Amino acid sequence: MAESAAAAGQSSSVRKSGVPVFVMMPLDTVKTCCGSGLNHRRTMARDLAALKSSGVEGVMVDVWWGVVEGEESGLYNFEGYMKLVEMARDAKLKVQAVMSFHQCGGNVGDTVNIPLPRWVVEEMDKDQDLAYTDQCGRRSYEYVSLGCDDVPVLDGRTPIRCYTDFMRAFRDHLAGFLGDTIVEVQVGMGPAGELRYPSYPESEGTWKFPGIGAFQCYDKYLLNSLRMAAVAAGNPDWGLGGPTDAGGYNSRPDDTDFFRQDGGGWDSEYGQFFMSWYSRMLIEHGDRVLSGAASVFGHEPGVRLSVKVAGIHWHHGTESHAPELTAGYYNTRRRDGYLPIASMLGRHGAVLNFTCVEMRDEEQPRDARCMPEGLVRRVAAAARGAGVGLAGENALPRYDDAAYDQVLVTAREERMVAFTYLRMGSDLFQPDNWRRFAAFVTRMSEAG
Repeated sequence: MAESAAAAGQSSSVRKSGVPVFVMMPLDTVKTCCGSGLNHRRTMARDLAALKSSGVEGVMVDVWWGVVEGEESGLYNFEGYMKLVEMARDAKLKVQAVMSFHQCGGNVGDTVNIPLPRWVVEEMDKDQDLAYTDQCGRRSYEYVSLGCDDVPVLDGRTPIRCYTDFMRAFRDHLAGFLGDTIVEVQVGMGPAGELRYPSYPESEGTWKFPGIGAFQCYDKYLLNSLRMAAVAAGNPDWGLGGPTDAGGYNSRPDDTDFFRQDGGGWDSEYGQFFMSWYSRMLIEHGDRVLSGAASVFGHEPGVRLSVKVAGIHWHHGTESHAPELTAGYYNTRRRDGYLPIASMLGRHGAVLNFTCVEMRDEEQPRDARCMPEGLVRRVAAAARGAGVGLAGENALPRYDDAAYDQVLVTAREERMVAFTYLRMGSDLFQPDNWRRFAAFVTRMSEAG
């Protein structure tokens, strides 16, 4: 509770001086081959200085598990990140460091490929049930399945232990920057760094917008948990697997018996049991990872924790909210699935970072039943209800005034504690784009 109060106090002080804007660095800022150097170093100092001159508060950078601990378990190389943080400090910029325990590649905006650490992939090759699995047996190597969180399957360590050890090593190597330059640690918890299941993978054309995605609960570890939950509920048959009538990755809700509006299985006794278990497993995973993060950073003054929640806005205008359900968010027209997530974050004093705050309903295709504005309001209400700060990101690269206006309105109405812009690159520094962006940063500094 003390941490939550401190976070609330920090949020309040931020609002008085406007909403600080951070900018995401390129995904391959640190050289992926060795982790010791920086790409585009010659232009980086110039670009950081330009960001500072525009009033930007700081930058966000992915600290890739596959780069830092890529070759050998327990052997860390933060040299490249040390150089970057030094450059940010010299430019008088703050840093949001993302503990990226996922694979880069296969999601929206992934322009490079950074796999999980080699030794982790080798373990997953030996035991493919360490990977999230769908009902057709497709394995995902984006992130280690949460079903084995507490099983010593990674070179004798549990995944939770690996994540905590990594964060502790980060803290120890960059201790001199914590609180002054590094002001936030965003804790990755799934694909794209988001707290969710890999239900809508773009790799190899598996999923395309606006498909509903697919449940990811068919590895042996999650199936064992489901069986035990079904037995405890007095219905062992419910533990044989996920719904068999939920369609495929690119189905629409009304194409399926499970997600259809009238009498769909999602609203049956079995559907409520399954979705409660599926979402509970995700929230408990977040709780375990955040507990590790809090044990490492909880006593570091000036450093706050945050967690990213995905902005799954398509089919949000339907009864079932199918894409949210397959991702692990038990959120329907009649049930709030975000308050339990926000409450879990609140227990650790963490900020809820939400995407798609730049989107407007009217911009979306009608057949996809998108409601990004309503979704943002719902998540913001959950954050308020749990007493946690709300931060935002744009889901897609945008350089137009309409997107900036939407972010500004949301920042004011929902009292956001920070906004992180996606992403720094050559397009951002094009004269017209840069002019609009700099004006946006100024307007955000006056919001609150």
